Amino acid sequence: MILSASRRTDIPAYYSEWFLNRVREGYVCVRNPMNIHQVSRIDIRPEYVDCIVFWTKNAAPMLQRLEELSAYRYYFQYTVTGYGKDVEPNVPDKKAVILPAFQRLSEKIGPRRVIWRYDPILFSSRYTPEYHLRAFRQIAETLRGYTEKCVISFVDIYAKNQKNMAALDRYDMSAEALGEFAGELASIARENGMVTASCAEKIDLQKYGIEHNCCIDKKLIEEIIGMPLNVKKDKVQREECGCVESMEVGSYNTCLHGCVYCYANYSGGSVKNNCRKYDPHSPLLCDSILEGDTVTERKVRSLADGQIALFFPEENGDKKTYG
Repeated sequence: MILSASRRTDIPAYYSEWFLNRVREGYVCVRNPMNIHQVSRIDIRPEYVDCIVFWTKNAAPMLQRLEELSAYRYYFQYTVTGYGKDVEPNVPDKKAVILPAFQRLSEKIGPRRVIWRYDPILFSSRYTPEYHLRAFRQIAETLRGYTEKCVISFVDIYAKNQKNMAALDRYDMSAEALGEFAGELASIARENGMVTASCAEKIDLQKYGIEHNCCIDKKLIEEIIGMPLNVKKDKVQREECGCVESMEVGSYNTCLHGCVYCYANYSGGSVKNNCRKYDPHSPLLCDSILEGDTVTERKVRSLADGQIALFFPEENGDKKTYG
């Protein structure tokens, strides 16, 4: 089983204590957003969890507690953009907090396991292509040696973020212009020792040196755990998404970053109400088991083929086998 922690909220930034309590107790509960009285109880003991994928804009609150994850394999999708408070109102200062935390995380777990996300990219009278290129270069130079990959995507408009996006004076670019712009990003990334990949983009950017990316990445997870995985493409995600199946443990409308482009946290009122319910000892994030809930034990298993060990080069050039 692969855990996604989380596409719906920033667990490392706001809820690491809750998550580590879940790790300690060996299970987590997740409410079905489509059927609010249906709750899944998921066994997350190390023998069932092949890898954890963390998604964050700020790993600083979790850095001193990574040793509590020593029984697990994991990596981070770490978003660092050039946006100001008009787009990412509650994200801490990039130079003072976010980038140093990225660097310290990389020093602890290695650059392969910290993936820089510069996404989603939107264009406006303030955030022009030229602005993004300057911001991207500054961040790439700061993260040189601390990551091996940068993931980009262009903003998508959903019913749930349309209202927030309307105030940004946003505009679209042609596919050709987007491709050329993306190619410039890829060139800057290469100068700083990084490959560039796209996330769930319909536009084909391969001729600009940008590969299709999988955020829940079978190949990377196999490298991290040293074994092949028996896992399928995630049918729940968009057709363009290359992610494999994972178990999502987050909750919608619980992230306090307040990013205007976010589709998972689209109601400020709901976020405030949900966050008032936060109990780091509850099995549910910003929630509790209620009267009328049906709690079902999810069947879980390891996806790794433990009979075959794979060898992969480590950072120092040596070889190591896991399993």
